[in-house]
Order: sequence, then C-alpha cells, then structure tokens
Amino acid sequence: MSGDTDHTPSYVAEGQEFNRDTNYIEDRILDDPDAQWPVEPGRYRLIAARACPWANRTIIVRRLLGLEDVISLGMPGPTHDARSWTFDLDPGRVDPVLGIERLQQAFFARYPDYPRGITVPAMVDIPTGVVVTNDFPQITEDFSTQWTDYHREGAPNLWPEESRDEMAKVMRHIYTEINNGVYRCGFAGSQAAYEAAFDRLFAALDIVEERLNTSRFLMGETITEADVRLFTTLARFDPVYFGHFKCNRQPLTAFENLWGYARDLYQTPGFGDTIDFVQIKQHYYIVHQDVNPTQIVPQGPDLAGWLSDHGRDRKFGGSPFGDGTPPGPVKPGEEVPFDHTAAAWTK
Repeated sequence: MSGDTDHTPSYVAEGQEFNRDTNYIEDRILDDPDAQWPVEPGRYRLIAARACPWANRTIIVRRLLGLEDVISLGMPGPTHDARSWTFDLDPGRVDPVLGIERLQQAFFARYPDYPRGITVPAMVDIPTGVVVTNDFPQITEDFSTQWTDYHREGAPNLWPEESRDEMAKVMRHIYTEINNGVYRCGFAGSQAAYEAAFDRLFAALDIVEERLNTSRFLMGETITEADVRLFTTLARFDPVYFGHFKCNRQPLTAFENLWGYARDLYQTPGFGDTIDFVQIKQHYYIVHQDVNPTQIVPQGPDLAGWLSDHGRDRKFGGSPFGDGTPPGPVKPGEEVPFDHTAAAWTK
C-alpha cells in the first residue's frame, strides 16, 4: 500500500450515514481559444486510476471517442493513502510526463493549501503542472462536446441531442441511487443507515432491471454516456460491492437483464478492455482498512461468465455504435494485463 499507517484514510463515520463530498474544481477545458483552459492537443494529461469507478469512466470515454493521441493518460497504482494517489506502477514511482510522485503535487501546485480530497480523475495542465479540474462528470461530458474536432472517425455520439433531457434524469438516478448507493451501504456508520441504504440501492437496481427488459441499452439501441456511468459500477459489483460493501441481496449474476447488459458492454471494445479486476479488488480491500482491517484481498469471484453469450443483440437488435464503428486496438502501453481480465478465468 502507498504511504504509511500514519496516513491511513478513514471512510466510516460511526453512527452516521455516508455523504459524499461533491465539491470539485469546476474549471472546464473549452473549445474556445480565449478560454482560460482552451482545447489543445497534447497540452493536458488525464490522471485516472483503473481501480476507481469515477476515473474508469474517463478512460472509457477517451477510448470510445479516440482521444488517446490528443489527451495523454497517467495511471496511478490501485492503492493510496490519505495524502493522495501515487504513481507506483511507473519507473521510479514517478509519472513520466509530469515528473511527480503524487497527484497531490499537481493540486498543491495550483492551490498550496488545497483542503479537500485529492481525487481521480483529474486533468492536469502539462506545461505548468497544475490541476485544471477533478469534476469527473463534467470531464467526460466535455470530452464529448468540447473535443469534437479530435474525435476519431466513426466515434459514437454519447450525448444525443434528442435524448439529453431523459438521459439527464436517468444519469441522476444512476448516480444518486446506484453509483453512490453502493458506497452508502459500504461506508454506513450504523445498522439503521446501512439497512436504509441497502433498501434504496436494490430498489434502484430493480428499476433499471425493468428498464433493460425492453431496451438493449439505457437510452435505446446504441450506447450513450448513461451506459458508461452505470457500467463501471456493475463491473465492480460482484468482485467488490457484494461482499466488501455488503450489497448482498443478490449478486449481479442473479439479475437477468442487468447481467446480460453488463456482459454486452464488457464485450464491446472500449468497455471491458479498460477493466482491471485485480486492481479493482486491491484498491477496495487494501485501502478501506476501516471496512476490511486485515487488508486480505479475495481471490474470487470466478469472472469467466463475463465472456459468455449475452444474447441481447439477438433479442433487441441495435448496435453499440449505431452507424459508427468500434475503437481500434488499445493504445500500446495502456493494455490491461491478461491475468487481470475475465479471460484469465477461462484458461
């Protein structure tokens, strides 16, 4: 684990329900040459740990849109301490572009007394080394709407104009009730808070299960930002949330539609090829010492099912990319190690 025990982060407030701090740096990188932070190829570096669901979103969207050669990617290791994420996986434990050991350094370069958590994803201005924003929902929206001049040919429209109002409602439900709902269970500080969070989470999952009974994807026949936002929680559900966060009414595999939908996305280029199951488990089980004091990382569950036939293409038709095309091979150096994938369980 990065750091030492003197900097062990704490997540559970005894006797209280979990409330996420949602105060982020709200600067935006805009398609405007006069903006404080204008869109400029090669200028910004996305710092995104594979382990984190919020950061995983940005890795997926960057890949779906083909922005790999325009926005570079720095990946901290799966664990961190209370001070911040560290670049444990890089030579010398230093980010090769920013030259820093901790993401905290980029935050402090801009705000020397930055008082909040040092979170991923974060966009960093390479010339100055300062953080621009860590506002994760805005980052992915801006990848779609502000970087359009640099999207690959055939890139999907993740924010279709005709669906935006409904999509906003769906994504709000996914965020408050599911993405954050699993944390509300896992970091509950009392039995009552946990039981309320548990009921709220599974009520929301049941609603989405029903929605996916009549539609291949959340907004219809093609993928949108809404699918990206739900997928990263589903990918972590059985490996982490079911046991570690006590979200155990039933595993994801027991939901007919949600499980088929999750497999459909996992097998779609740009989704499953960003998922590192080993790092995901290491992050939650090692970092959350107040939830798992032994820091023992479980070997299971068996992940081979992620590659099984989902049948949703035959049932609903449609295509993830509509009239577009899937992204090409993963950029060299950004591949998930084979033994960290679902395919490793099929050997």
